[in-house]
Amino acid sequence: MNKTTLLLILIFVSSFSFAQRSDKDWFASVGLNSINSLGTRSPFNSPGDWANGLPLSLGVELIWDSGLSIEQAFTLNKFPEGNTIDGVTLKEDFTYTSFDTHVKYYFGKHILPDVEWLEIYANSGLGLFSVDEVNLSFNLGGGVLVWFNRRKTLGARLQTIGKFAFNHKDSGFDNNHFQSHLQLIFAL
Repeated sequence: MNKTTLLLILIFVSSFSFAQRSDKDWFASVGLNSINSLGTRSPFNSPGDWANGLPLSLGVELIWDSGLSIEQAFTLNKFPEGNTIDGVTLKEDFTYTSFDTHVKYYFGKHILPDVEWLEIYANSGLGLFSVDEVNLSFNLGGGVLVWFNRRKTLGARLQTIGKFAFNHKDSGFDNNHFQSHLQLIFAL
């Protein structure tokens, strides 16, 4: 499958998923993100080398009572001159952008059934991202969501996503990386 076909599938899934209607299950998120693109496939290696230049993270999510949800997210960040990506010291600034569609499963109620204020989830999906070129990725990750009130209208989310690029060997800087998010989430 080529990049164009995968991009069309991603757009189709995104548009179909948000065409559905629900009363109180729409949420928006805004926050910060950080990127680890060291080429080591480890999210814990050299945490000082993470990109935090323009760490904007936005998303819209539809959550069903079954614990499933779908999210469309946009992130923006920057690798400034002098930073390192995959062992290469940058001679100019690079902007990172991504559009990700994730399916999430909130399974925390199965582990901690009496804890209403904490949600634990796993997610996977497809992404379109760019540092120097455009590439597609398979995304896999998870996170926690802490609700600040009983009605679950305001909370904070911490998540980490591994992004595995389809053309990682030939893509230069646009290859496998980890992205972490710290966001506020609120009901729409």
